Amino acid sequence: MLLVEDDADLRFGVAAALRAAGLAVDEAVDLPQADEALFITAYDCVVFDRMLPSGDAAAYVEELRRTGRAVPVLFLTARDTVADRVEGFARGGDDYLVKPFAVPELVARVRSLCRRAPAVAPPVLRVGDVEIDTARRQVRRAGVLLTLTRREFAVLEVLATRADRAVGRAELIESCWDETAEPQSNVLEVLVSQLRRKLGAPPLLHTVRGIGYRLADEPSR
Repeated sequence: MLLVEDDADLRFGVAAALRAAGLAVDEAVDLPQADEALFITAYDCVVFDRMLPSGDAAAYVEELRRTGRAVPVLFLTARDTVADRVEGFARGGDDYLVKPFAVPELVARVRSLCRRAPAVAPPVLRVGDVEIDTARRQVRRAGVLLTLTRREFAVLEVLATRADRAVGRAELIESCWDETAEPQSNVLEVLVSQLRRKLGAPPLLHTVRGIGYRLADEPSR
C-alpha cells in the first residue's frame, strides 16, 4: 500500500503501525511523489492525507478516476463535516477517516480496502502436496499445518501464484517487502532457507541460478 502524508511524525507512526500489522508500506510526502509511486507500482490501497502542501488529494484522485485507475483510496483529514465527507466520496474516495483517529480502526479500514483490490490468486493454491489457503493464510503439506511467519507466507504465496516459473529476486522483494528493505542484503536468501526447512522434503523450492527462485514439484530447469 501507499501512504501519502506530509506530517513526518504522523507518517512515521502510521507507517509503523501498518507494517506491524503485516502490510508492506511505501511512503510519499506530496502529490508528485505519490504520482511517481503510482506510476511505478500497482498498489492494493492508497491512504491520502487530503490537504497536502502540493494540493487537495481529492482533486488528484478525481483525475485518477478519470484515467481509469481503480485503486482503492482512503482519505485522512481534519475536515469533518458531512459535506466534506460527501465531497470526498464524490471525487473518487472509497473511505474517509477524520483526524484524530484510532490506529486500529485505520488498520481495519485499510485491510478492508485491500480486499477490494482485484484478486490475483484463487482461495487455495496447490503445488505438489502443498496447499496454501490464501484466505485463512494457512499452509499445509501432506495435510500437516505448517507454522510460517507473515513474510514467509507472502514469499510462498507469490511463488505459488507463478508455480513452475522462475520468479526474480527483485520481484519477490518488491512484492513482499516495502521500500525500507535493503535489496542488496541477504534478507531474501535467509528467508528462503528458513522456508525450505519448514517445507521439508522432498524439496519444492528451487534456486534458479542468476534469476531467483521457482516453486515446483520438479527441480529447476
